[in-house]
Amino acid sequence: MADPHPQWEWLRDEFAARLASVFEKMAGERPSIGAWIDADPTPEALYWRQPFSPIQGELWTAALEPMWTRAATQILHAAGTDDADRETLESTYWEATGQALGGVAQAMTGRTGREVTPSGGQKGGPPPSGVAWSAVELKFTGGAMTIHLAADVALLDALAPELRGTESREAGEAVGGSKTFDLLLDVEMPVSISFGRANVPLKEVLKLTTGSIVELNRSIAEPVELMVNNCVVARGEVVVIEGNFGVRIQQVVSRQERLRTVN
Repeated sequence: MADPHPQWEWLRDEFAARLASVFEKMAGERPSIGAWIDADPTPEALYWRQPFSPIQGELWTAALEPMWTRAATQILHAAGTDDADRETLESTYWEATGQALGGVAQAMTGRTGREVTPSGGQKGGPPPSGVAWSAVELKFTGGAMTIHLAADVALLDALAPELRGTESREAGEAVGGSKTFDLLLDVEMPVSISFGRANVPLKEVLKLTTGSIVELNRSIAEPVELMVNNCVVARGEVVVIEGNFGVRIQQVVSRQERLRTVN
């Protein structure tokens, strides 16, 4: 039977891709992603409840202990730790899933046309009855893990395409309705990526030599900025494609923010 909420498929795939990217960043290996199946976790699973702001609804994740410990062990092994206790393993698992949920929030921002952020979140029991679960398997060198995902109807409704922000609709209508816009489509624009900025005294600049390190104002977990003609238009994560660097777009900034970033 067809899913009454097509955005559920989008949400599941987005979460799996974000989790795989986080695993790649933390463990040095991108796991393969299996197909989603309808499956309920057992009561013994480790549950996380994640609301988002400002949209309504919640997202739940769940994984059995052999699954999340296997993934956490792989991550810690890549960091040179092979004798972690249960508390460390659980903390590592929460860090990975938390980053993935943060990436999902960024994807929600692009989908809804307004800034969406994780709001709180807590470990606990399963969601209310009637919420449908799906499960996906991520395979990596050290094994595989299965993680379950569920979303309530309020969240799925908030992600419906027809509920996107008025600003996004108006921008699209303005472009689509322009008779002269087609004349600009072949104009080439300079595109650059900003990894961060730093203010350095001139005396320190004069000391720079081969091998010197300049610390930037952005942490490794923060998205990089994609700039067109010196204006920030999007943010994303750095990826490697056939030996070349690239950026996977995670968020398209609003028109007001683009105006603020013009140099």
